[in-house]
Amino acid sequence: MSQLQPVVEQDAVPIGVVAPRRRGRRQIPGWLSLLLANPKSRFGLTLVGFMVVVALIAPWISVSNPTDFNLLAARQAPSWHHLFGTTDQGSDIFSQVVLGTRRSLILGAAAALLATALATTLGIVAAYSGGIIDELVNFLTNVFLVIPTIPLLIVISSYLTSRGMTTMILVLGLTLWSFEARILRGQALSLRNRDFVQAAKTAGESTWRIVFGELMPNMVSRIAAAFVLVFYVALLVDAGLEFLGLGDTTHVSWGMVLYWAQTNSTVLQGEWWPFLFPGLALVLTVVGLVFLLAGIDEVSNPRLRRSR
Repeated sequence: MSQLQPVVEQDAVPIGVVAPRRRGRRQIPGWLSLLLANPKSRFGLTLVGFMVVVALIAPWISVSNPTDFNLLAARQAPSWHHLFGTTDQGSDIFSQVVLGTRRSLILGAAAALLATALATTLGIVAAYSGGIIDELVNFLTNVFLVIPTIPLLIVISSYLTSRGMTTMILVLGLTLWSFEARILRGQALSLRNRDFVQAAKTAGESTWRIVFGELMPNMVSRIAAAFVLVFYVALLVDAGLEFLGLGDTTHVSWGMVLYWAQTNSTVLQGEWWPFLFPGLALVLTVVGLVFLLAGIDEVSNPRLRRSR
Protein backbone atom coordinates (compact mmCIF):
# COMPACT_ATOMS: atom_id res chain seq x y z
CA MET A 1 0.00 0.00 0.00
CA SER A 2 1.60 3.23 -1.15
CA GLN A 3 2.08 6.04 1.31
CA LEU A 4 0.26 9.26 0.70
CA GLN A 5 2.65 12.08 -0.20
CA PRO A 6 1.85 15.44 1.43
CA VAL A 7 0.80 18.05 -1.01
CA VAL A 8 2.75 21.30 -0.59
CA GLU A 9 1.36 24.38 -2.20
CA GLN A 10 3.79 26.55 -4.09
CA ASP A 11 2.82 29.68 -2.21
CA ALA A 12 3.06 28.04 1.19
CA VAL A 13 5.77 29.34 3.52
CA PRO A 14 7.44 27.00 6.05
CA ILE A 15 6.87 27.73 9.70
CA GLY A 16 9.48 30.01 11.19
CA VAL A 17 10.44 31.56 7.85
CA VAL A 18 9.42 35.13 7.28
CA ALA A 19 7.67 35.63 3.96
CA PRO A 20 9.49 38.03 1.68
CA ARG A 21 7.79 41.39 1.47
CA ARG A 22 6.47 42.14 -1.94
CA ARG A 23 8.01 45.14 -3.51
CA GLY A 24 5.65 47.96 -4.17
CA ARG A 25 5.98 51.47 -5.39
CA ARG A 26 8.30 53.59 -3.36
CA GLN A 27 6.45 56.36 -1.63
CA ILE A 28 7.55 59.96 -2.11
CA PRO A 29 8.97 61.52 1.10
CA GLY A 30 6.45 63.59 3.01
CA TRP A 31 8.30 66.87 2.66
CA LEU A 32 8.67 66.41 -1.09
CA SER A 33 5.01 65.55 -1.56
CA LEU A 34 4.05 68.71 0.34
CA LEU A 35 6.31 70.83 -1.85
CA LEU A 36 5.00 69.21 -5.03
CA ALA A 37 1.42 69.81 -3.91
CA ASN A 38 2.11 73.54 -3.58
CA PRO A 39 1.96 75.33 -6.97
CA LYS A 40 4.61 77.91 -6.06
CA SER A 41 7.20 75.43 -4.83
CA ARG A 42 6.39 73.10 -7.75
CA PHE A 43 7.10 75.88 -10.22
CA GLY A 44 10.27 76.82 -8.35
CA LEU A 45 11.50 73.22 -8.23
CA THR A 46 10.88 72.92 -11.97
CA LEU A 47 13.04 75.95 -12.78
CA VAL A 48 15.82 75.05 -10.34
CA GLY A 49 15.75 71.41 -11.45
CA PHE A 50 16.08 72.47 -15.07
CA MET A 51 19.15 74.58 -14.27
CA VAL A 52 20.67 71.70 -12.28
CA VAL A 53 20.16 69.35 -15.23
CA VAL A 54 21.84 71.88 -17.52
CA ALA A 55 24.77 72.07 -15.10
CA LEU A 56 25.09 68.26 -15.03
CA ILE A 57 25.05 67.77 -18.81
CA ALA A 58 26.97 70.96 -19.63
CA PRO A 59 30.15 69.20 -20.88
CA TRP A 60 28.10 67.16 -23.37
CA ILE A 61 25.94 69.98 -24.80
CA SER A 62 28.60 72.68 -25.05
CA VAL A 63 29.74 72.96 -28.64
CA SER A 64 33.22 74.39 -28.06
CA ASN A 65 35.70 75.53 -25.46
CA PRO A 66 34.21 78.70 -23.93
CA THR A 67 37.62 80.40 -23.75
CA ASP A 68 38.68 79.71 -27.33
CA PHE A 69 39.09 82.72 -29.64
CA ASN A 70 37.94 82.68 -33.24
CA LEU A 71 38.10 86.13 -34.80
CA LEU A 72 36.53 84.84 -38.00
CA ALA A 73 33.32 84.10 -36.06
CA ALA A 74 33.36 87.23 -33.89
CA ARG A 75 30.23 89.30 -33.14
CA GLN A 76 27.81 86.87 -34.72
CA ALA A 77 24.14 87.13 -33.77
CA PRO A 78 22.28 84.03 -32.51
CA SER A 79 21.91 81.41 -35.26
CA TRP A 80 21.80 77.63 -35.70
CA HIS A 81 25.60 77.50 -35.66
CA HIS A 82 25.82 79.62 -32.50
CA LEU A 83 22.55 79.47 -30.56
CA PHE A 84 23.42 82.39 -28.25
CA GLY A 85 25.76 84.18 -30.66
CA THR A 86 29.45 84.91 -30.19
CA THR A 87 31.53 87.49 -28.34
CA ASP A 88 33.89 90.11 -29.76
CA GLN A 89 36.66 87.50 -29.64
CA GLY A 90 34.55 84.81 -31.31
CA SER A 91 33.86 82.72 -28.19
CA ASP A 92 30.59 80.77 -28.22
CA ILE A 93 28.20 82.30 -25.67
CA PHE A 94 26.05 79.15 -25.43
CA SER A 95 29.06 77.16 -24.22
CA GLN A 96 29.94 79.94 -21.77
CA VAL A 97 26.43 80.03 -20.30
CA VAL A 98 25.92 76.26 -19.91
CA LEU A 99 29.41 75.67 -18.49
CA GLY A 100 29.08 78.75 -16.29
CA THR A 101 25.88 77.25 -14.85
CA ARG A 102 27.89 74.57 -13.06
CA ARG A 103 30.33 76.98 -11.43
CA SER A 104 27.66 79.54 -10.47
CA LEU A 105 25.34 76.94 -8.88
CA ILE A 106 28.16 75.21 -7.00
CA LEU A 107 29.48 78.52 -5.69
CA GLY A 108 26.04 79.73 -4.61
CA ALA A 109 25.06 76.43 -2.98
CA ALA A 110 28.37 76.06 -1.13
CA ALA A 111 28.25 79.66 0.15
CA ALA A 112 24.63 79.15 1.24
CA LEU A 113 25.54 75.90 3.02
CA LEU A 114 28.38 77.58 4.91
CA ALA A 115 26.29 80.62 5.87
CA THR A 116 23.31 78.47 6.92
CA ALA A 117 25.52 76.20 9.04
CA LEU A 118 27.01 79.22 10.83
CA ALA A 119 23.64 80.92 11.30
CA THR A 120 21.98 77.74 12.58
CA THR A 121 24.73 76.81 15.01
CA LEU A 122 25.31 80.29 16.42
CA GLY A 123 21.63 81.23 16.56
CA ILE A 124 20.40 78.08 18.30
CA VAL A 125 23.35 77.79 20.68
CA ALA A 126 23.01 81.46 21.67
CA ALA A 127 19.26 81.15 22.26
CA TYR A 128 19.56 77.97 24.31
CA SER A 129 22.64 78.87 26.35
CA GLY A 130 21.82 82.49 27.14
CA GLY A 131 24.10 84.58 29.33
CA ILE A 132 27.49 85.67 28.06
CA ILE A 133 27.33 83.37 25.01
CA ASP A 134 24.07 84.93 23.88
CA GLU A 135 25.47 88.43 24.39
CA LEU A 136 28.64 87.69 22.40
CA VAL A 137 26.70 86.15 19.50
CA ASN A 138 24.25 89.06 19.56
CA PHE A 139 27.10 91.56 19.46
CA LEU A 140 28.78 89.78 16.55
CA THR A 141 25.47 89.52 14.68
CA ASN A 142 24.73 93.21 15.19
CA VAL A 143 28.17 94.15 13.88
CA PHE A 144 27.59 92.23 10.64
CA LEU A 145 24.05 93.59 10.34
CA VAL A 146 25.18 97.21 10.73
CA ILE A 147 28.03 96.97 8.21
CA PRO A 148 26.67 97.13 4.63
CA THR A 149 27.27 93.74 3.04
CA ILE A 150 27.95 94.81 -0.56
CA PRO A 151 30.57 97.52 0.27
CA LEU A 152 32.21 95.11 2.72
CA LEU A 153 32.42 92.41 0.06
CA ILE A 154 33.85 94.91 -2.46
CA VAL A 155 36.56 95.98 0.00
CA ILE A 156 37.43 92.38 0.93
CA SER A 157 37.50 91.22 -2.69
CA SER A 158 39.67 94.14 -3.78
CA TYR A 159 42.37 93.18 -1.24
CA LEU A 160 42.36 89.46 -2.09
CA THR A 161 45.22 88.16 -4.20
CA SER A 162 43.35 84.95 -5.07
CA ARG A 163 39.72 85.11 -6.17
CA GLY A 164 39.10 81.45 -6.93
CA MET A 165 35.93 79.56 -6.12
CA THR A 166 37.05 78.54 -2.62
CA THR A 167 37.96 82.11 -1.73
CA MET A 168 34.63 83.48 -2.97
CA ILE A 169 32.71 80.78 -1.11
CA LEU A 170 34.45 81.70 2.14
CA VAL A 171 33.95 85.42 1.58
CA LEU A 172 30.24 85.06 0.80
CA GLY A 173 29.54 82.44 3.46
CA LEU A 174 31.27 84.38 6.24
CA THR A 175 29.43 87.62 5.44
CA LEU A 176 25.86 86.44 4.66
CA TRP A 177 25.04 84.52 7.84
CA SER A 178 24.02 87.32 10.20
CA PHE A 179 20.42 88.08 9.18
CA GLU A 180 19.45 84.39 9.24
CA ALA A 181 21.20 83.91 12.61
CA ARG A 182 18.91 86.58 14.08
CA ILE A 183 15.78 84.85 12.71
CA LEU A 184 16.84 81.37 13.83
CA ARG A 185 17.75 82.68 17.29
CA GLY A 186 14.26 84.13 17.67
CA GLN A 187 12.61 80.84 16.71
CA ALA A 188 14.91 78.90 19.04
CA LEU A 189 13.92 81.22 21.91
CA SER A 190 10.26 80.29 21.35
CA LEU A 191 11.13 76.57 21.50
CA ARG A 192 13.55 76.72 24.42
CA ASN A 193 10.88 76.40 27.12
CA ARG A 194 8.77 73.74 25.41
CA ASP A 195 8.00 70.50 27.24
CA PHE A 196 10.22 68.28 25.09
CA VAL A 197 13.25 70.52 25.77
CA GLN A 198 12.54 70.54 29.51
CA ALA A 199 12.18 66.76 29.46
CA ALA A 200 15.57 66.44 27.77
CA LYS A 201 17.11 68.71 30.41
CA THR A 202 15.57 66.64 33.18
CA ALA A 203 16.94 63.47 31.59
CA GLY A 204 20.44 64.95 31.84
CA GLU A 205 21.07 65.40 28.12
CA SER A 206 24.04 67.53 27.14
CA THR A 207 23.68 70.97 25.58
CA TRP A 208 24.84 69.83 22.15
CA ARG A 209 22.48 66.84 22.27
CA ILE A 210 19.53 69.13 23.01
CA VAL A 211 20.56 71.68 20.36
CA PHE A 212 21.15 69.20 17.54
CA GLY A 213 18.74 66.46 18.63
CA GLU A 214 15.74 68.40 19.95
CA LEU A 215 15.73 72.02 18.78
CA MET A 216 17.19 71.72 15.30
CA PRO A 217 14.83 68.97 14.00
CA ASN A 218 11.89 71.20 14.95
CA MET A 219 13.34 74.07 12.92
CA VAL A 220 14.06 72.18 9.69
CA SER A 221 11.58 74.17 7.62
CA ARG A 222 13.05 77.50 8.74
CA ILE A 223 16.60 76.23 8.15
CA ALA A 224 15.63 75.07 4.64
CA ALA A 225 14.10 78.48 3.94
CA ALA A 226 17.30 80.13 5.20
CA PHE A 227 19.38 78.01 2.84
CA VAL A 228 17.24 78.91 -0.19
CA LEU A 229 17.27 82.59 0.75
CA VAL A 230 21.05 82.77 1.15
CA PHE A 231 21.44 80.69 -2.02
CA TYR A 232 19.86 83.23 -4.34
CA VAL A 233 21.39 86.17 -2.45
CA ALA A 234 24.82 84.58 -2.91
CA LEU A 235 24.13 84.08 -6.62
CA LEU A 236 23.21 87.74 -7.08
CA VAL A 237 26.09 89.05 -4.97
CA ASP A 238 28.64 86.84 -6.71
CA ALA A 239 27.38 87.90 -10.14
CA GLY A 240 27.53 91.55 -9.03
CA LEU A 241 31.10 91.24 -7.79
CA GLU A 242 32.21 89.51 -10.97
CA PHE A 243 30.40 92.13 -13.06
CA LEU A 244 32.49 94.77 -11.27
CA GLY A 245 35.67 92.88 -12.11
CA LEU A 246 36.21 91.43 -8.63
CA GLY A 247 35.97 87.79 -9.65
CA ASP A 248 38.24 85.18 -11.15
CA THR A 249 38.70 86.14 -14.80
CA THR A 250 40.30 82.79 -15.67
CA HIS A 251 37.05 80.83 -15.15
CA VAL A 252 33.68 81.04 -16.85
CA SER A 253 30.53 81.95 -14.91
CA TRP A 254 27.44 84.04 -15.52
CA GLY A 255 28.96 87.06 -13.82
CA MET A 256 32.16 86.84 -15.82
CA VAL A 257 30.25 86.64 -19.11
CA LEU A 258 28.44 89.83 -18.11
CA TYR A 259 31.74 91.41 -17.07
CA TRP A 260 33.38 90.80 -20.45
CA ALA A 261 30.22 92.01 -22.19
CA GLN A 262 30.31 95.38 -20.41
CA THR A 263 34.10 95.61 -20.76
CA ASN A 264 33.80 95.25 -24.54
CA SER A 265 30.88 97.73 -24.64
CA THR A 266 28.73 95.27 -26.58
CA VAL A 267 25.48 97.14 -26.00
CA LEU A 268 26.90 100.35 -27.46
CA GLN A 269 27.89 98.36 -30.54
CA GLY A 270 24.37 96.96 -30.94
CA GLU A 271 25.22 93.47 -29.59
CA TRP A 272 22.49 92.57 -27.11
CA TRP A 273 23.05 88.80 -26.90
CA PRO A 274 26.18 88.78 -24.64
CA PHE A 275 24.04 90.43 -21.94
CA LEU A 276 20.70 88.74 -22.53
CA PHE A 277 21.46 85.04 -22.20
CA PRO A 278 23.67 84.96 -19.05
CA GLY A 279 21.33 87.48 -17.44
CA LEU A 280 18.34 85.33 -18.37
CA ALA A 281 19.97 82.23 -16.85
CA LEU A 282 20.62 84.14 -13.62
CA VAL A 283 17.06 85.51 -13.54
CA LEU A 284 15.47 82.09 -14.12
CA THR A 285 17.49 80.53 -11.30
CA VAL A 286 16.72 83.34 -8.86
CA VAL A 287 13.01 83.32 -9.76
CA GLY A 288 12.90 79.55 -9.21
CA LEU A 289 14.54 79.91 -5.79
CA VAL A 290 12.16 82.74 -4.84
CA PHE A 291 9.10 80.64 -5.73
CA LEU A 292 10.60 77.67 -3.88
CA LEU A 293 11.11 79.86 -0.81
CA ALA A 294 7.51 81.07 -1.00
CA GLY A 295 6.30 77.48 -1.24
CA ILE A 296 8.37 76.41 1.77
CA ASP A 297 6.87 79.28 3.78
CA GLU A 298 3.34 78.26 2.83
CA VAL A 299 3.95 74.59 3.59
CA SER A 300 5.62 75.22 6.96
CA ASN A 301 3.29 78.02 8.11
CA PRO A 302 -0.36 76.92 8.50
CA ARG A 303 -1.51 80.55 8.40
CA LEU A 304 -0.22 80.91 4.85
CA ARG A 305 -1.83 77.74 3.53
CA ARG A 306 -4.88 78.17 1.36
CA SER A 307 -7.76 75.76 1.87
CA ARG A 308 -8.51 73.81 -1.26
